[in-house]
Amino acid sequence: MRVITTVDDSPPAAATNNLSASSAACAAGDAASVLNLYPLSCFYFGSKEARRPSRDETMTERVSRLKSNYEARGLRACVEAVILVELFKHPHLLLLQVRNSFFKLPGGRLKPGESDFEGLRRKLCSKLSADEDSNLMQWEVGECLGKWWRADFETLYYPYLPPNIKKPKECIKLFIVKLRAHQKFTVPKNMKLLAVPLSQIHDNHKTYGTIIAGIPQLLSKFSFNMVEI
Repeated sequence: MRVITTVDDSPPAAATNNLSASSAACAAGDAASVLNLYPLSCFYFGSKEARRPSRDETMTERVSRLKSNYEARGLRACVEAVILVELFKHPHLLLLQVRNSFFKLPGGRLKPGESDFEGLRRKLCSKLSADEDSNLMQWEVGECLGKWWRADFETLYYPYLPPNIKKPKECIKLFIVKLRAHQKFTVPKNMKLLAVPLSQIHDNHKTYGTIIAGIPQLLSKFSFNMVEI
């Protein structure tokens, strides 16, 4: 009889269970971190009359307006949408362009007592739907990607609240908004809706500003599934 001694390299049962649980958690996390991007060609685009003309104001006028609003209403709480589509097999971010000059994310200021989700859906209907009475639930608001603070009335934003700032002037939250195939966009005539590649936006503060230029980095935890239709 020949006795063969085997070496069991497998981890103890407890360790095996821990590894299995960890693997399952990672798999679940990976699944939750996948964003389905539909091709730009599967959406419908139209235009509508602008509710109000775009403000053509100087920086001094804007600062004065922000100060007046702060005195009347306090902290300006805003929510903005990060909406992605696929074009040429690359992820693109939907941006509004105002007066062929500056870019902004769809969204805006919350009403008093309004939740982030309610306010963002209302703003998306106002900016991107045929009318404000459209079905609010067509906009699937996902997780919050980040939060930016304005410490004073100038243009500088911080991705955190500086500890020495006791009365910030504005807080902006960014949320992922997931689209459905064949969704329709209706944009005010004084704006353009553009699909801009993430590679062009990344770290391009001069063109898109601090908040938009930082979005590709915020999206680094996601993987993109390019849906073919």
